[in-house]
Amino acid sequence: QTTTAPANFRQYCSVWRSSSRDVLFLSSSVTDEVPSSVIGSDTSEDEDKEESNNTSQLPINATQGVPASSTGIATSSQAAQWHKQRRKEMLQKYSDRISPLERSSSSNVLGLSLLFLSNASLLAMAYLSGKAWNPLQIFLAAIFPGSMFSLWTLQILHDCLHGSLLPKPSSRPLPSLKHDNNNNNHVKKKKKLQSLLLFWGSMPSFFGYHLYLRHGHLSHHKSLGDPRSTSLRQLFDSDKSEFEDGDVLFAAHRMKLKGEAGPRFRIGKEKKEDLVLSISRTGFSHWKRGRPLRNAAIFAATFSFERFLLGINDVVVALTGTNYFFPNKPREFHKECANYCRWAVLVRGALWKWAGWKSLLFLYLAEILWSIPPHPACAMFVTNHGSATRDEDGDGYGDGCIPSSSTYAGKWYSLFTLGTNYHCEHHDFPTIPLHRLGKLREIAPEYYREGERDNVFEIMWKVFSEPEFYACMDVGVNLKNTKILPVAAS
Repeated sequence: QTTTAPANFRQYCSVWRSSSRDVLFLSSSVTDEVPSSVIGSDTSEDEDKEESNNTSQLPINATQGVPASSTGIATSSQAAQWHKQRRKEMLQKYSDRISPLERSSSSNVLGLSLLFLSNASLLAMAYLSGKAWNPLQIFLAAIFPGSMFSLWTLQILHDCLHGSLLPKPSSRPLPSLKHDNNNNNHVKKKKKLQSLLLFWGSMPSFFGYHLYLRHGHLSHHKSLGDPRSTSLRQLFDSDKSEFEDGDVLFAAHRMKLKGEAGPRFRIGKEKKEDLVLSISRTGFSHWKRGRPLRNAAIFAATFSFERFLLGINDVVVALTGTNYFFPNKPREFHKECANYCRWAVLVRGALWKWAGWKSLLFLYLAEILWSIPPHPACAMFVTNHGSATRDEDGDGYGDGCIPSSSTYAGKWYSLFTLGTNYHCEHHDFPTIPLHRLGKLREIAPEYYREGERDNVFEIMWKVFSEPEFYACMDVGVNLKNTKILPVAAS
């Protein structure tokens, strides 16, 4: 790969990169730049050098926050920089094998087919739950296959968000400058189709994944583990349309966080007092070290209760046009929330009238059960961003803290979770589609753990015995240590 180019070629790449930003549907917020593989070469060498100069002298301790650039805009978090550095190293070594996965690979036919299968199956089982099944049958169907289909829906829409579901423009010849207007029209049409898929593809649901995907996931890739911008109070008080890190809403139930809790509501005659209503932090405050069963029960209870309230809040937002948990966000945010909630509540209301209230019970259970123990998928959900370090037993992580991890429990587990278990791989290469992420371990094995025999129940036992900080936000990461060392022999 070339790292320098004539001025006219750089201008050409600049136009293509501009188009690619739109195609990736807001993916410009994932990193400080569009992935270099979109154009087939690293044309951002100057940007990387500048960013490296800004961060090379930083202390490793992440508690000091993320530095601001000369323009006052915060750079990526250290955890995000760690993934970016890994990505750069892997592309230098294996560009000929990795770049095609980014440039031309998409889940397209597979993803769209499975999205239709998942939503159609959820709708059919919801109908049967209301018309024919008793509560025990509903619960069992929600465990499997209901929870699997719900997780598949999330993962496929997640692929859509990253621009990996529909065919990528780079799978076609690069457009010439004179045809750039036609290319931009194509980009706009594709972006609109992606928006429609994210909107309607998340139904039927009880609380759905649309709000998180639309406003909280892409920023998560950039702010991961940033102690300054990922506190609950900052997230709820922010006046930005995008959440600083949407994953904090989940991590707050099971991990240590820095910063103050939220949401907060002003009470009293003069509204000078703050009332903190944080279900997640209230529950987490009652965890006890070395008590995994107790902690798992608290997590399941608080997470399930909060998800139930989200479904109720959708009705409030649909009626009032305002999401009161985010009072400072721009009006456009509330309009978008209200529009989605009105359609989602309409679909749920029609399903209730058509099949009865138990149809919504099934959807609710299908959406929460894969996230809580003892469901096998919970193992990858609760460990995707911890603070893993090398211990006495030799876990293969090397020196320093690892902000992202994957769960390798065999091919059936990867199928069951539809590749969601390859979480470290996804943060290294966000635009590689779900069914290709496992290939990265084959191409660059020194960057990922060995083996396929993770015990998901042992993983959950460990997580709920001793909670960790979210994404190394307490100790920081070693930006020079990007490889995963071989597991020590027993």
